[in-house]
Amino acid sequence: MNKTEHPGLYIHIPFCHSKCRYCDFYSVASSAAIPAWLHAVQTEVLLYKDKFQEFDSLYLGGGTPTILGERELAALIACLRKHFAFRPESEMTIEANPDDLSMDKLKAIGDLGINRVSLGVQSLDDRDLKYLGRRHGAEQALKAIEMIRSCGFAEVGVDLMYGLEGQRLPGWRRTIDQVLEFRPEHLSCYQLTIERGTPLGKMKQAGQVRPIGEKLETAFFVFTSRYLDKRGYRHYEISNFARSRETMCRHNRKYWSHVPYLGLGPSAHSFQAGSRWWNVRSTKKYCRLLAEGKAPVGACEVLSEEQLDLETLALGLRTSDGVDFHAAGGRLQSGNALEELQKSHLVRVSNGRVQPTRKGFLVADSLPLMFYA
Repeated sequence: MNKTEHPGLYIHIPFCHSKCRYCDFYSVASSAAIPAWLHAVQTEVLLYKDKFQEFDSLYLGGGTPTILGERELAALIACLRKHFAFRPESEMTIEANPDDLSMDKLKAIGDLGINRVSLGVQSLDDRDLKYLGRRHGAEQALKAIEMIRSCGFAEVGVDLMYGLEGQRLPGWRRTIDQVLEFRPEHLSCYQLTIERGTPLGKMKQAGQVRPIGEKLETAFFVFTSRYLDKRGYRHYEISNFARSRETMCRHNRKYWSHVPYLGLGPSAHSFQAGSRWWNVRSTKKYCRLLAEGKAPVGACEVLSEEQLDLETLALGLRTSDGVDFHAAGGRLQSGNALEELQKSHLVRVSNGRVQPTRKGFLVADSLPLMFYA
């Protein structure tokens, strides 16, 4: 780890009012276990209080973190500040859903030192929102962005989703344009992936929904990248755009560059010194293990040098910064792969780094493997 890079802290809050049709993240459609979960997280904090240096990012994700009441959020943040050290300039993010927000709640969140809100809008088309199983409507989402802006948070991020059945580029552009009126510092534009076991996955299996197809998926991706680029947003990771380098999500960038991070809560992942571990994917089991004085780790792995090299390529080539030309044990410099990828306009070499092009982003998952052929 570069000495100037500090670790990040992630807290998984696995509670939702209801499950969206596409969601494959671990969450439960109930708030009943929040008190037990909060006690368990506070216990898990003690297991790591001396094992990580100063954090410079905190990310409250889920699930729906804003399902927590003001007192519960305050108790969580107080515990984290008591046992962990945070840099003064730390980025502190909370994911939010439009239907959970009010001016009073946002002011309470800001008073806790949280300076970045990532709002799950997904679409400003009510038909799309119904298809996704979202609880809010377009009007409520716009009101939520306006409230966040008026509360003075340093950064506002908005999550959007494209590639839905029946969605068309003009409608997608209208959603983007409406969001851009608020000049968010950050945009995440995700392509819908229909995962097995989700409601949409089961509907797909039953023939009730259909993927839009690779040709249209590519059209959405290329349009989004070009459109936002012209409006001053840097496409810095496959699904992420920022108005400046300073407003890129600092926390998420740690995942792509092997900077240590600690994850607390059920299903949360951690990484440090070449080792990765992750917690059990069950709130009930998570709480029980901690009550018994046991770590709630479900599994772990120690990455070999070759695995770290491959991950360096796989993660780095998902970002516009790419990877250092000398990374991965010199693998980028050996063979004809780099030359062929440049000829195909999938990567470029700039300032000693191998960087994916927009075309390269489209095949980012396969780019690293081309160096191992």
